[in-house]
Amino acid sequence: MFKLKIYNTITNQKETFNPVDSKHVRMYTCGPTVYNYAHIGNARPAIISDILVRVLRFLYPKVTYVSNITDIDDKIINSSKELGVPIEVLTEKYKRIYNEDMQSIGVLPPDKQPHATEHINEMIDLIKKNIDNGKAYVSDGHVLFDVSSYSAYGQLSGRDINDQIAGSRVNVADYKRNPGDFVLWKPSSDNQPGWDSSWGFGRPGWHLECSAMSQSNLGLPFDIHGGGMDLIFPHHENEIAQSCGSMNENLNPRAYSKYWIHNALLNMDGEKMSKSLGNILYIRKFLEKYDGEVLRFALLSSHYRQPLNWTEKAIKMSKGSLDRFYKVLKEFNDIEIEQINKELIPQDFLIALCDDLNISIAIAEINKMIKTLSKSLNKTDAVKNKTQLMFSASILGILQRNPLEWFEEDHSDVEVHKIDDLINLRDKARKSKNFELADKLRNQLSSMGIEIEDNPEGTTWRKK
Repeated sequence: MFKLKIYNTITNQKETFNPVDSKHVRMYTCGPTVYNYAHIGNARPAIISDILVRVLRFLYPKVTYVSNITDIDDKIINSSKELGVPIEVLTEKYKRIYNEDMQSIGVLPPDKQPHATEHINEMIDLIKKNIDNGKAYVSDGHVLFDVSSYSAYGQLSGRDINDQIAGSRVNVADYKRNPGDFVLWKPSSDNQPGWDSSWGFGRPGWHLECSAMSQSNLGLPFDIHGGGMDLIFPHHENEIAQSCGSMNENLNPRAYSKYWIHNALLNMDGEKMSKSLGNILYIRKFLEKYDGEVLRFALLSSHYRQPLNWTEKAIKMSKGSLDRFYKVLKEFNDIEIEQINKELIPQDFLIALCDDLNISIAIAEINKMIKTLSKSLNKTDAVKNKTQLMFSASILGILQRNPLEWFEEDHSDVEVHKIDDLINLRDKARKSKNFELADKLRNQLSSMGIEIEDNPEGTTWRKK
């Protein structure tokens, strides 16, 4: 059996994955706060988690994957006021849009998608346990976690307790014992959403929500917790503290989740994506111009722990690669693949994915499989080669479309044949060193609105 290795943020090293229960692997990834359209940066943790879950399902008999919806948050409250729309209407709209966008980029729905507002009772119970264990205190209508009471605080992020003040969404207030203490419960005014509790009418702190939803839906400890690197501190650090605090566990952060996997963030043309720079781009906007599979493939163009520079050039290169793959599949469109047999999948492909999701090498293996398929000598070889390719590609969530449909979206089938014929003529002209004819054919294609690119694997084309 293949052994999965993942880089565990809590130990800062690559570790062999040993699940709590090899018969049932459990994973949680922080989902969206639904008050606006999802931006392209939100897609990266969703896609990385999606691929990891697919790999886990290949390796283990049962996997439960949970990703939440945050439908109570100060940003939601503020957006509701600004738009004059009830909170329930706002959150339902953007939850639907988020799920539609994720489906468009090939992300499989989680097994469970809990909503924060459905788990208020569990959150109140968690708070009570932290208070009883001396980890939390009530002050001025708030309940706060006392970070000085939890000795393992900072193991995930590598930060000192005093650095908590530098984290996002953390305010220094006079009702805190320590500047780094964080809110578990906050009071709500009459015009704000809230719930009754022993500490008064109020609502949960942002960090508390994921602890309650993950524990309620997966139990503790669960195997893997995922998310973007921007969530390591303070969100994930605080999740560990309040969850372990409720168990009165002071030394072992893994009593909450054994493994933590974090993806690096996206840069927009070399700059960090931020509202202040005005470079936040929404998935839905890209989907107006590009197929979702193109966006997915572009998001897989660098290792998940490395920053990804998101540019139009990168998207177009991904489109060109997928066009090349689908062009080969189109030639073998009538070949029916065999029933999936795990033993058929190439070992080098699986070894790459099991090595901390080395998707770059996995895609290189897909390229090899495409070449092998294109050189199939007979139907038997074609069936075997196509089966290997399609099963491997399914783990990456690519090449799931009918190639005829893939090309029909941009141009009619007649145009595809014409373009392919012109490219083949140009390839022959280049091989015979008739560069004048090759240039004329390139110009003819350009006049048709077709841009071509020569690469070692052949010539790819796309609409300008």
